[in-house]
Amino acid sequence: MKFSITAEDGMARRGVLKVNGKRLDTPAFIPVATLASVRGLDGRDLKEMGVQAVIANTYHLHMKPGDELIREYGGIHRFMSFDGIVMSDSGGFQAFSLGFGKEHGVGKIANNIFLEGLREVEFRGERWAYVDDDGVTFRDPLYSRKVRLTPERSMEIQSNLGSDIIFAFDECTSPLSDYEYTKKAMERTHRWALRCLESYDRRQKIFGIVQGGEYKDLRVASARFISSLPFDGFGIGGSLGKSKRDMLNILEWVIPELDPERPRHLLGIGGIDDIFESVERGMDTFDCVTPTRWARRGVVFISPESGGSRRNKFRIHIKRSEFRLDHGPIDQSCDCFVCQTYSKAYLRHLFKANELTFFRLASYHNVHFMMRLMERIRESIESGAFQELKRKWLGQ
Repeated sequence: MKFSITAEDGMARRGVLKVNGKRLDTPAFIPVATLASVRGLDGRDLKEMGVQAVIANTYHLHMKPGDELIREYGGIHRFMSFDGIVMSDSGGFQAFSLGFGKEHGVGKIANNIFLEGLREVEFRGERWAYVDDDGVTFRDPLYSRKVRLTPERSMEIQSNLGSDIIFAFDECTSPLSDYEYTKKAMERTHRWALRCLESYDRRQKIFGIVQGGEYKDLRVASARFISSLPFDGFGIGGSLGKSKRDMLNILEWVIPELDPERPRHLLGIGGIDDIFESVERGMDTFDCVTPTRWARRGVVFISPESGGSRRNKFRIHIKRSEFRLDHGPIDQSCDCFVCQTYSKAYLRHLFKANELTFFRLASYHNVHFMMRLMERIRESIESGAFQELKRKWLGQ
């Protein structure tokens, strides 16, 4: 793998990552292909939009159809007919989402991800994942089976998938975890990182993950430790605090401790304001399910030219009655085929009628929107106009 920085504007950096003969221009948004599919879209859609990389889910692909089946088929690229870069997570996030995430009633994509203003957290139910020093045991009723993941098993599954870039197995902590537990989980993640480096498939490139929750001393210690190891890049994961300010603080603590010659990935974050703020601080890549998840709920992205702002989170809900006779596109500055072909009135009709066509069209627009946004961000860094673009989108 080769990663080179081609332009900088402050701490924002424009780069090119090349791995296995494939190219990723950064900063980049990586669509999530949980089950070897970006939901609602196919490989031809992704190619049309210029998607250069996707990230698949190790845990879920292990559960179905099975990583060994994908290996026998020839690997995940052939399986999903995608010739770009495929990343795969480690299963560490599911240790949280099916563990303390269920118990605490919080999730990475939930409305209460940062818990701002939340006074009391309702107990949501029994955990499905239990962490010990050796690994994680999953009791998953959805699949009617128990599964054991260890660092070595995660590396084996990801080798079977044939991903280009894999992530080390880590423990993703809850924003409600206290200092002592967060420290214990960080130290466990560090031990697991060493085990991953001993057992991963050398044909793949591996990113280590920085943990430490919202605590500065833990984040700095974790960043220094992970950066000292021979990882090909870094992920910043786990709880990013209880507010967006906490998340930015974490980036400001961590990024200076990481080797600047290696790429940096922010796990599970994809809000437009978050992307601008994170790029400004030196992040290179992001992944999140929000473009397709919001699309399935009738939420579509709009730019400042169409009224998008930090206040409305650059999105509208297509079901609103004001769009009943609206002849205009979702976004007047968007050149995707959805905006060039269909009106908001028609898309509203499809959503209200629960037509499957809507989910594909809305997903296409939202992913295309993110691809074009990242393209504009890269161009602004190259021309030294990143701050101007950021002000246009986020205001002063």
